[in-house]
Amino acid sequence: MKSGVDRRPYWLAAIGVLALDLVTKIVAETTLLRSSGIPVIGDVIQLRLVFNPGAAFGLHVGPHSRWVFFVIALVAIGVLFRMSGRSAPGDWFRQLALGLVTGGAAGNLIDRLRSPQGVVDFLDIGVGALRWPTFNVADIAVSLGAIALAISLWREDTEQTQTESASAT
Repeated sequence: MKSGVDRRPYWLAAIGVLALDLVTKIVAETTLLRSSGIPVIGDVIQLRLVFNPGAAFGLHVGPHSRWVFFVIALVAIGVLFRMSGRSAPGDWFRQLALGLVTGGAAGNLIDRLRSPQGVVDFLDIGVGALRWPTFNVADIAVSLGAIALAISLWREDTEQTQTESASAT
C-alpha cells in the first residue's frame, strides 16, 4: 500500500540521529571510562560518563526499569512510525520531527539492550553544584523532535480551525 507521503526526512533524521548517537556513545565510553570528566568550557560544559538505568532525569520504576523503559521505547517507535505514514503529503517538518524522536528513542533503546548498566550519558552542563542531569545526543534529538512535533500539531490544529471557521461563514 503506497501513500503519497514522502518519508525521506523521517528516515534521514532517524538514521542520522541513531548513527551520531551510537558513535558518540562509543567514543564517550572509550574516552571517559577512566576519567572524572573533561572540561569543554570550564566547569560549565563537561564530558562526563554516566550510566542511567532509568529514564529521563533518572526516573526509575523499580528493579525492572530497564525492561519497562525498553518496552515503552519500542511502543513509542511503533507509534511514531505509524504517525509518519499517516502524515499529510509534503509535511516535511512533521516527518523531520518524528524522525528525530524515533532516532533518539532507538539510540537509547539500543543502550538498554546492550548493557544492564543503562543508557550512556556524557554531556554535563551546569555551574558549580547547579547541574542539569547528564544527557546524550539521543536525548537532544528526542527533546528537539518533541518540540517540533508539538509545533507541527499546533499548526495543523490552527489551520483546521481556520478552515472550519471560513467554511462556516
